Amino acid sequence: MWKDFFYFSKADKRAILLLVGLIGLMGIGNWIYTALEEDEAAPQENQQEIEAFLASVREKEELIVSAYPKKKRREPVVLSSFDPNEADSAEFVRLGLPPFMARNIMRYREKGGVFRTVESFAKVYGLTTEQYETLKPYIRIGEAYQPVQRDTTLHQLWVARMDSLKALKYPEGTVIDLNAADTSELKKIPGIGSAYARQIVAYRNRLGGFYSVEQLQELPFSSKEFNAWFKVEQKEHPFILVNKWSVEHLRSHPYLNFYQSKVIVEHRKKYGKLKSLSQLSLYEEFTEKDFERLSPYISFD
Repeated sequence: MWKDFFYFSKADKRAILLLVGLIGLMGIGNWIYTALEEDEAAPQENQQEIEAFLASVREKEELIVSAYPKKKRREPVVLSSFDPNEADSAEFVRLGLPPFMARNIMRYREKGGVFRTVESFAKVYGLTTEQYETLKPYIRIGEAYQPVQRDTTLHQLWVARMDSLKALKYPEGTVIDLNAADTSELKKIPGIGSAYARQIVAYRNRLGGFYSVEQLQELPFSSKEFNAWFKVEQKEHPFILVNKWSVEHLRSHPYLNFYQSKVIVEHRKKYGKLKSLSQLSLYEEFTEKDFERLSPYISFD
């Protein structure tokens, strides 16, 4: 049929082509119109779905918010003078401190803690430097909590007395005989008072005299620093009469205890007089150190 098209005249051909073109344009226009209507309908449907979704979200948010109580607004900070020894926890909070820090302060006071100076408040656990510097101008320590002021008059008298005592002491470099010095002379040594001087003399009498400056270290609370102030010149001292003394007499010496004294007496009874300390070396009550300490004092007469 389309072959017949070529037998039409030019005018008929133009008319036919124009008609076909118009029909095609009408079809395209109808398709475009239909598509536009569908596009307009789709956004309306999507919009309805979106609005429904947002409504459900808002409803859930309201449920979640209603389930939790609203936080209380923090009270405004009010800076004013306060005594940390008397202020309550509410006042500390009004000053800008968090509740936990206010509780720390109250616990400290309940345990007997006292803020005696402005600076002592800086030691509160958890208090920052910035918080302390902010509150520092407002801290007032009551008179009842302030440290007791020292009596300057008594202090001056004490200082004067100490200065006078120093003047009575021997200058550094002085050396005295440890076996000849009495308590008055011993007290002139810096660091030696009446009590220690009496201990030295009493121990010297029990020993029968010192044979070495190092023996001072056998006294309680003694120090090697004292050794430089002494020398031992008079080395003559009473002897321990091991062949004559009784147990009680022997044990009175600082270097012999009861068991050692008893061994000496028992040995004399069995074997006769002692002639050397080596005869006691077989007894477990004696050590080489014991013999070393005893040898300057022993007499076998």
